[in-house]
Amino acid sequence: MRDTVLMDESPAVGMGSGEDAAIDMRRLLVIHNPTAGGRRARRLRAVVARLEARGIGVTVRPTGRRGDAEAFARAADPAEVDAVVAAGGDGTINEVINGLAAHAEAGRPLPLGIVPMGTANVLAAELGLTMDAERIATAIASGRRTMIWPAQANGRVFSLMAGVGLDARVVERVDPRVKRLIGKGAYVAETLVQLATRPDHRYRVTLDNGDGWGEPQEVASVIVAKGHFYGGRFICAPDARLTEPELHVCLFPRGGRLNALRYVWGVTAGRLARFPDYRVVTARRVRIEGPAGDGLFADAVQGDGDVLARLPVEIALAGWRLPVLAG
Repeated sequence: MRDTVLMDESPAVGMGSGEDAAIDMRRLLVIHNPTAGGRRARRLRAVVARLEARGIGVTVRPTGRRGDAEAFARAADPAEVDAVVAAGGDGTINEVINGLAAHAEAGRPLPLGIVPMGTANVLAAELGLTMDAERIATAIASGRRTMIWPAQANGRVFSLMAGVGLDARVVERVDPRVKRLIGKGAYVAETLVQLATRPDHRYRVTLDNGDGWGEPQEVASVIVAKGHFYGGRFICAPDARLTEPELHVCLFPRGGRLNALRYVWGVTAGRLARFPDYRVVTARRVRIEGPAGDGLFADAVQGDGDVLARLPVEIALAGWRLPVLAG
């Protein structure tokens, strides 16, 4: 698939070396998932047009298959572009972040811009971004950065959350075709299927708060959160923030279908914090082990709405910060 190139040959000029200094945006690489059509595609075209109207050169690279977004972001040259913009849902953005990790680890972080085009757009919600093309373009063109702390699950980076249990099974099994047709409703339908058909697994969660690993505790599901929103604008970890170097571990201890339904209702109704058995604790590292099985037969770990790993998994902060253009 050919790239669409809308570039300006002028060199980029930085406005300062400090974290708080805005970047002079001159050249952008936009990586987008072309499966988003209709209104979402029009949003991207409108954002690109507004960026170009500000004199910014834009290269647009559509993805053709899984892994393209990560490869494009990793191949981006910090000497040739000022930022990489992910145009897609949280899964596409996660791929781009994993590609940008190589630059951050090398000490040359490329800022991430976002054009929300997904089903839930959780990262956009965390950053206070809207769906308005003018405001999205303004946030990117301003060059002002918010520094966030990503985390890693068995080496794969996530920015929002990682989950094991019911939510990971739903993410793994949801039909992409149904998701394109009915959006969030596909997750509701798959949740009901999983509640009806899947066995009740138990997981061992071990935490390290900086003084070594503690005693394992058994749960039915666990979500390790970097942000406070979940599945849209639902809240599991009210005190978690992307900008803080801390993991918030949401523990769902009771098993069985009725308790699973109760937890789902608690999340969607905003009542989860009132459940006496539900807990949120902080940690620097988290280890999660599950039922017997390895490789493809081990339980999935979902991160940012996609399968990132399989059990056993160790989760920790990535050790570097990522600049995000949030206006």
